[in-house]
Amino acid sequence: MNPLREKIKDKKRIVIKIGSSSLQHPETGDLDYVKMDVLARELCNLRNQGKDVVLVSSGAIACGRKAMHIGKEKNSVPVKQACAAVGQARLMMTYQKIFAEYNQVIAQILMTKNTFVDDLNRFNAQNTFSQLLEMGVIPIVNENDTISTYEMGIGDNDSLSAIVAALINADLLILLSDIDGLYTDNPRTNKDAKFIDTVEVLDEHIMNMGKSETGSNVGTGGMNTKLIAAKISTNAGADMIIANSSDIRIIHRIMDGRDYGTIFKANKNEHFDLNEYVKNLHGSDN
Repeated sequence: MNPLREKIKDKKRIVIKIGSSSLQHPETGDLDYVKMDVLARELCNLRNQGKDVVLVSSGAIACGRKAMHIGKEKNSVPVKQACAAVGQARLMMTYQKIFAEYNQVIAQILMTKNTFVDDLNRFNAQNTFSQLLEMGVIPIVNENDTISTYEMGIGDNDSLSAIVAALINADLLILLSDIDGLYTDNPRTNKDAKFIDTVEVLDEHIMNMGKSETGSNVGTGGMNTKLIAAKISTNAGADMIIANSSDIRIIHRIMDGRDYGTIFKANKNEHFDLNEYVKNLHGSDN
């Protein structure tokens, strides 16, 4: 077994991000309750092992659009913010019901860029996460799309999950997406693209592989955003894994040290300035 994979078993604080396309039926856009139930069961099982777990969940705007029968052709900021307000409530209500089946308490945390770049807000956020995790709660995090605009936004939940991992000193970030991991090129358009199992050092060559998108028409995060997340998390001292969410049970397989997805090795950089990095991020439609 890969020694880097073997160490995954010992990770104590884990952030897991799931995208919009992983939570919905592609045919209808409605929430996939089976996937959400499996996700809850996997996360609760990690909690039962004594691990701290944070879920970063996309889907508010998409869920709100579906509830209000609004297509993506209506793309103004007020429409997206209204859909986020409707969708976030519905999304959390669903999570609440499913997690309750496993006697697990959850909490909602909505964040903007200002949560991280303002010293007092960041301190308060750290305290909130710390207390919730100490109490055994699973925080569910999303960007606050209801009030977030281009200037205030982080831009995508790949980056958000990495920033949260850095904020709470997590030792593992798992990005669940619609692709198996990192390839040398977009595997949907280039049949010769090679899968990359392990990234020891995140250099410029690797970062340039992120120019091809994943192909999802629901979420906003392509491979580029995932590599940005890898840069943040590995510099903060957390390993990161990109894996396919087609079967949510991949979470416990990853945690068993099995060879799924692409793993990026943590290379903690004491000089990495998270605040400056966040200041340069810009919002988009999540």
